[in-house]
Amino acid sequence: MTSVHPSALVDASAHLDESVEIGPGAVIGPQVRVGARTRIGPHVVVHCNTTIGDDNRIFPFASIGADPQDKKYAGEPTWLEIGNGNTIRECVTLNRGTVQDRTVTRIGDDNWIMAYVHVAHDCVIGSHTIFANSTNLGGHVEVGDWAFLGGASQVHQFCKIGAHAMTATGTVVLHDVPPYVTVSGNTAAAHGINTEGLRRRGFSARRIEAIRRAYRVLYRGGLTLQQAVEALRQRQAELRRDAGDAKEAAADLALLADFLGRVTRGIVR
Repeated sequence: MTSVHPSALVDASAHLDESVEIGPGAVIGPQVRVGARTRIGPHVVVHCNTTIGDDNRIFPFASIGADPQDKKYAGEPTWLEIGNGNTIRECVTLNRGTVQDRTVTRIGDDNWIMAYVHVAHDCVIGSHTIFANSTNLGGHVEVGDWAFLGGASQVHQFCKIGAHAMTATGTVVLHDVPPYVTVSGNTAAAHGINTEGLRRRGFSARRIEAIRRAYRVLYRGGLTLQQAVEALRQRQAELRRDAGDAKEAAADLALLADFLGRVTRGIVR
C-alpha cells in the first residue's frame, strides 16, 4: 500500500501508485499523478496539475508544479511533466507552463537536479542532465540530453543549450550554446568541446575528433552561421559514406547542424 505519513496532506483528486512514499508534512495538490516507487520527502509541496513518473526521489522543501512566475499568468490550467528516475534535491523549484507558450514544463528521465535549482515556466529539459546547485533557468529555456550546468549557472529566457554541452560554475548564458561546447564566464564564451564528458559516454576517438573539427569550422573558420551549417552538412555527407564508426560521427554532426538551424538568439562566441 501507498506509504503516506499521517502529517502529509493529499488532495482527493491526486492519484498515487501503491508503491509511492510520502514524507512528513508533504502536500500533494489536486490533479497530481505520482508513479511507481517515487519517494517524496518531508515538506515537499507538489502544487497541482503535475505528473511525476516512476522511480523519482524528491528531497525536502522542494516546490514542484507551482504557478509560473510570469506576470501574464492569469490562473489558466497549465502543467508540469516529470519523467522517470530523476533526483530532485532540497529546495528545488519547478514551475508549470503558460498558455502563451507550450502550456507545459517538461523534464525527461534520469536527471540530477541539485539543491536550490530553479526551472521556470515552459522549459524543456532532456534526459541524463546534471544541474549543479543554485542554477537558474529563465522561462522557455531548452536543455538537451547529457548537458552539464555548473553551479550557479544563470540561463536567460528562450536560450537553448545543446546536448552534451557544459557550462562552468557561475556562467551567465545569454545566447544559445551549441551541442558539445564548453562555455564559461559572464557573459559566456566558448572554450572548446566537452571532451571528457564525451569520453565518459563512450564516444570513440574518431567521433570526438570529428566534433573537434566541427568546432573549428564553427568558431575558427571565419564563416557566417549559415556558411558553417552548410560546411557541417557537407562533412556529414562525407562521413556517411565511410566505414566503421563514421556513420555515428555523421549523426553527431547532424545533431550539431540541426541545432544551429534552430538558433534564435545567436550562439555563444
